[in-house]
Order: sequence, then structure tokens, then C-alpha cells
Amino acid sequence: MSARKPSDDRKAEIVLITLDLAFEVGPDHVTTGMIAKRLGVSQPAIYKHFPKKEDIWQAVTDTLCARIAANTARARSPEEGPFDQVRTLVLGHLAIIHATPALPEIMVTRDPTGNLTKTRARIHTAMGAFRAALVTSLDAAHEAGRLPAGVTVEDAVKLMFGLIQGLVLRLIVGRDIAVLESDGARLLDLQLALLGNTGDKL
Repeated sequence: MSARKPSDDRKAEIVLITLDLAFEVGPDHVTTGMIAKRLGVSQPAIYKHFPKKEDIWQAVTDTLCARIAANTARARSPEEGPFDQVRTLVLGHLAIIHATPALPEIMVTRDPTGNLTKTRARIHTAMGAFRAALVTSLDAAHEAGRLPAGVTVEDAVKLMFGLIQGLVLRLIVGRDIAVLESDGARLLDLQLALLGNTGDKL
């Protein structure tokens, strides 16, 4: 039996276990029984901290959205150039996925019960702010003449999202978290180098 912990510590532990299980079995298959077994406590002990399963998912959502928002805020540093801001945004987001690989699954997994509808809506809102930050940074790059002729800001944003989505797909299919670290920075730097080439029209 697990030792008794302060309520906030136990709640945080339940959130992390829920995210781990969501990656292992799929978000819609996580049960409070699984969470309790992983923690080594009784199922009623879970309900002492979260009276309803929906409360667990709300806490999970709060955690994920806070991480996305913190990463988005980090890229607003006026001391960084626009491409440095883009690099901070993309690599920061990949780091979030590396730490919580269930995030993409929560966003794309079918949800026949509708239990994750609110979670997805809030995460999509947070990702909307992330996208807006990318647009702002790449628009600054465009205004500074840093993008090649013929490449629009929207095209550049799609390239950044394409990189993230490609790595995420490999993660989901191969279940290998390491690809985010092994390939993420290298491919991003390559893409930024190509975008930074302001020579001939692409």
C-alpha cells in the first residue's frame, strides 16, 4: 500500500499516471481502477481527491494547457530574433510531447463516449494561441526579408506544423518517444536554414 501523501501531491500523481495510461492504452480506455492499481491504492482513494472521473480529466487538461501556454509565452522574448522564437516554440512543444506523449493521442483518438470533448476543445484553444505565436514570429521574419520570395507566412506555418505532425505520427505508429529528441532539432534546423535562404524564388 502506498504511503499517505498530501492531497496536492496525490492529485498531481494521479494526473501523471492518467497521462501515462492514456499513452499506453488510449485515453478513452483509462479507468479509475487502472489508476488506482498503478498507484497501489484502492479505487475509493482516487475518489477522495477527484469525486468524478471527469474531474481527473479536467485536472489533466489544466496541466496540458498550462504547459502549452507557458511554452507559447517563452517565445515572446523581444531579445530573440523571429527564427529563434520559432525554434523555441517548436522545440518547446516537442519537449511537451516528449514528457507527455499522450497529448497527441488525446487530440486525435476517436471519442465515441464524448468524455474528452471539453478536454479537446480546451487543448485546441491552447494550440490556437501556439499557432498565433508562430504566425507572429514568422510574420516578423517576413517583414525583415528573412523568408524566400514566394513563401508566404501561412506556408511557413504549415511547414512548422508539418514537421511536428510528422514526428507525432512516427511517435504514434512506432511508440518510440526518442524520435522527438533524435530528429526534432536536426530537422527543424534544416527547415529553418532552408527558410532563411532568401536567394532564388522557391
